[in-house]
Amino acid sequence: MSQTSDGDGLLIPISEHDNIQGTIDAQTILVKYGDYQCLSCGEVHRMIQEIQQQIQLCFVFRHYPRIHIHFQAQKAAEAAEAAAAQNKFWQMHNLLFENQYALNNGHLLEYANEIELDINRFLQDMTGHVHSQRVAQNIQGGIQSGVSNTPALFINGVRYRDAWDTERLLAAILDQRLRQHAS
Repeated sequence: MSQTSDGDGLLIPISEHDNIQGTIDAQTILVKYGDYQCLSCGEVHRMIQEIQQQIQLCFVFRHYPRIHIHFQAQKAAEAAEAAAAQNKFWQMHNLLFENQYALNNGHLLEYANEIELDINRFLQDMTGHVHSQRVAQNIQGGIQSGVSNTPALFINGVRYRDAWDTERLLAAILDQRLRQHAS
């Protein structure tokens, strides 16, 4: 039987299979479950980039495409993973969030060209849905951790439930650091 969370704790530990910015021994690990078509996820993407300019942290992105309302989100997630297979996840990740209204096949191919992916390999990965299982594993991990909507953030394993505001998120990160340091 699989373990599930009450929604306040991250149950799936960080692993080498995750897309990670920074080092996992950082004082703060921020995990985001997101959807490339979700406009709130795009806003949080920009917030996290702003926070990364101010403090060091380990950032982990996990896919949680909400395909029942975002019809291109699964394909975009697979494109990000196809880029990850060529060590260019973060470049594709940023392009997808910068172009949330342009995620059809032609645009994804354009982004793959822009970041200089091996296009034949990218197309094979996309048409063969090579990375769909990886995306499905992210979704399942999110469900186990109580994620039902996007964006969902976890700061050092604890669910962030405050306002989607840069100052509030930064304050929560710093507060979590203090709590961890005090214990």
